[in-house]
Amino acid sequence: MKVAIVHDWLTNMGGAEQVVINLHKCFPDAPIYTSFYNPEKMDPIFKEMNIVTSSLQKKQGKEYNHKKYLPFLPKAFEEFNLNEYDVVISSSSSCAKGIITGPNTMHICYCYTPMRYAWEMRDEYTEGMSKLKTKLIRYFMNYMRLWDYQSAQRVDDFIAISNEVKKRIAKHYRRESEVIFPPVRSDLFNISNADGDYYLVISRLVGYKRFDLAVEACKNLNKKLVVIGDGPERQNLEKIASGCENIKFLGRLPDEDVKKYMAECKALIFPGEEDFGIVPLEAECCGRPVVAFGRGGSLDTVVDRQNRSAI
Repeated sequence: MKVAIVHDWLTNMGGAEQVVINLHKCFPDAPIYTSFYNPEKMDPIFKEMNIVTSSLQKKQGKEYNHKKYLPFLPKAFEEFNLNEYDVVISSSSSCAKGIITGPNTMHICYCYTPMRYAWEMRDEYTEGMSKLKTKLIRYFMNYMRLWDYQSAQRVDDFIAISNEVKKRIAKHYRRESEVIFPPVRSDLFNISNADGDYYLVISRLVGYKRFDLAVEACKNLNKKLVVIGDGPERQNLEKIASGCENIKFLGRLPDEDVKKYMAECKALIFPGEEDFGIVPLEAECCGRPVVAFGRGGSLDTVVDRQNRSAI
């Protein structure tokens, strides 16, 4: 049986990219089709895989800004010829599920969410933009919603990463799906007897994850906060934390350092509405409590009002 894996983009490591690694372990001979690939920002294990990039790869140089090329992503994925495969697994929160497969190919989509910026989070993505830019983006998103819905009908079977995403797939695509939670690197973490007097944030630093709430809360309450990760929101977060010595930004760290900070934190703070959220489960593998926003994927993994004494 010939299998191929299709992923939106491979430009930064995150939970979805860990899923791709695990999918490839299940199907080691499967090539990975994607729009962009930046090996410098990815786990070295990807260099051992057969990565097939779209026609957009050579146009972008070393910038690797997939958001800039969003209008061209649908066509880029539709150009891939996947007729030789028996099964294609798309790993998608954007356009990867829009691939075109032949009648003899089974297309299974492991869906992290329907496009956030086209559906329920369209207003959050344009917040703070000029009126003209907001108007142009909303006009373009009308097209993207049409394409997103139509391309979802090409999928033979949907798998949702959480019950929240299952509801979104039903609402936006009018499709049924099965829930299979994503894999967690439980063997990487362990319980520690050491207790650090700090709260922890660890993730890509992007706006919709709402880490500004964690930074503001710890600053106002004079609590220690360690922020691990990098991203476009870092500068804004550092500005919010300005003058507060209790808040430290450590950037991206090796797994061994992440493991230590996770195992010794007072609690993990997870303030955004996530599709699933692997980081809270990693904290729970360390026996550490999680302070999470009570919506989205957290409802599947964080039990309310337990371990409050530890916080």
